[in-house]
Amino acid sequence: MKKIQLEVRAMSYSQSQSNAYALILGEIDGKRRLPIIIGAFEAHAIAIEIEKIRPARPLTHDLFKTFATAFQIQLLEVVINKFISGVFHAELVCHDGNSEIRIDSRTSDAIALAIRFKCPIFTSENILDEAGIVVEEESAETKKKTEKEQTKKIKDLPQLDLGELKILLQEAIETENYEKASLIRDEIKKRKGEET
Repeated sequence: MKKIQLEVRAMSYSQSQSNAYALILGEIDGKRRLPIIIGAFEAHAIAIEIEKIRPARPLTHDLFKTFATAFQIQLLEVVINKFISGVFHAELVCHDGNSEIRIDSRTSDAIALAIRFKCPIFTSENILDEAGIVVEEESAETKKKTEKEQTKKIKDLPQLDLGELKILLQEAIETENYEKASLIRDEIKKRKGEET
C-alpha cells in the first residue's frame, strides 16, 4: 500500500449533526481533502493541542502521551487504513524499543495523538479515491451560479438527480464547505451503489 501523507487543514462546527465537527485533512502537496465528522470531545482535544493551550489538568490524550513516553513507547505514525459504511478506521503504529506494534483506534483519537506526538498521518490512495474530495480552482461558471442553487438544503439531496448533485458537490468544495461536500459525496456513492 502506497501511503499518502495528510495534515490537519481545518475544523468547523457541524451544522447537520449536533455536538459534531468536520475535521478536514489535506493531502500534502495535493488538492485532495478528507472530511471526517468527529465528536465534540475529540474536536476539543485536537483544537487545544493545535492552539497550544495547556489545561490545568491533563486531558485523556495528554495522559496517554505521558504514559507512553514514561514507558518509552513511541508513536511513529497514524494510518487511516479503512473506510467502511461511511466510517473511517485508523491504527496507531508504535515502537516499544524492540518491536513495532499496531493498535486499532478511532480516527479522531488517532489524530489527537498524532498531533501530540508530532508524528505523520497517512492514508491510502484507495481511501482518498473513495472518500476524498478534490479542491479545484473556482471557475467563472461556478461564480455565476445563482444564490438559490448555492443554498440548496442537505435534506433536499434525495430529490436531486446525479447531475445536480455533482454541481452541488463542486460548489461545496469550492466554498470549502467540506461537511456538506462529504454528505453530497455519500449521496452520490449511495446512488451509484443502487445502480449496480
